Amino acid sequence: MKKNLIILLVTLMVFSVALTGCGGGKADDGEEKLRVAIVYSTGGLGDKSFNDSAHRGLLRAEKELGITFDYVEPRDSAEDADYLRGFAEEGFDLVIAVGFQMADSLKTVAEEYPDIKFAIIDSVVDLPNVVSLVFAEHQGSFLAGALAALVTETDTIGFIGGISFPLIHRFEGGFIAGAQYINPDIKVLSQYAGSFGDPATGKEIALSQIDSGADVIYHASGGTGGGLFEAAMERGIYAIGVDSNQNFLAPGYGIASMLKRVDVAVFETVKRLQDGEFAGGEAVMFDLAIDGVGLTDLVNIDVDEQAAKDAGDITEAQLNAIKEMKSKVTAQHAEKINEIRKGIINGTIKVPDWMTEGRPE
Repeated sequence: MKKNLIILLVTLMVFSVALTGCGGGKADDGEEKLRVAIVYSTGGLGDKSFNDSAHRGLLRAEKELGITFDYVEPRDSAEDADYLRGFAEEGFDLVIAVGFQMADSLKTVAEEYPDIKFAIIDSVVDLPNVVSLVFAEHQGSFLAGALAALVTETDTIGFIGGISFPLIHRFEGGFIAGAQYINPDIKVLSQYAGSFGDPATGKEIALSQIDSGADVIYHASGGTGGGLFEAAMERGIYAIGVDSNQNFLAPGYGIASMLKRVDVAVFETVKRLQDGEFAGGEAVMFDLAIDGVGLTDLVNIDVDEQAAKDAGDITEAQLNAIKEMKSKVTAQHAEKINEIRKGIINGTIKVPDWMTEGRPE
């Protein structure tokens, strides 16, 4: 216990990042507010992807459910267990681990604190005090692959992965299958960067794939994907983002993003806990049928793109470039993509899952 308290004190000294009073608080009616803590994956906030999406879910829960929350952004995955343990020791109502790389750390800490409720995103930890939030990334990636095959003019497209791991293989396999559904003879170039936070390597891989003929490239590589968007703008090819709407990172060249609604998963998990329906011991799947995954709007400017302009992240001219791209490039394929989406949901289109089936050698 003494050791755990020391770890907690160090955690709070190094990361004084509480958003709304990590000591908790009371609502206007005198009831205790739900206290949630989250440990983000390495790369932290500002990745415009996975972590940012989880953060939006907590901000929504803060606004709509009246919770308070605290968070940390580890510099190295070796810190994960200490931060999870520190939050558990402090007695948060829910502690969330972001990313499959935290699975072993969470399992260890959750076993140490059986009375604390935990959630993990992108992995399954089979313990009664843990709810596992997983996504049908292969389904959303299938749509991304189909779109890439419909848009390409060279019949060569690319995939950039972060770390070569079964979860990321699920993105790759779905993307390739979707492209081959449209064109069985399409050429797909795949390469892994070995990191989720190395945009320089991401750009290097993208440029190499472009030199090999790829004119549409999809990434599932976190912050590494920033290099793809740079390469797309420099060389005039199309990019497909991941997790969050990343179209505005390369206005006019980002033709779509495969949405992985981590924000929805986080919000719904907090809400279920508040409602006394915490799904401990379960793996909750967010798939196409419940809009847990999908593609960004192929026809109209959506709220995220407009918000990027309103926040000053892009100019009016860049917003218009996105609008023009949709009109000329992706809108014509929206009906076909929706048809494929319905086929996946009703089971007439089978999507391979390389996470469970294994990545072909």
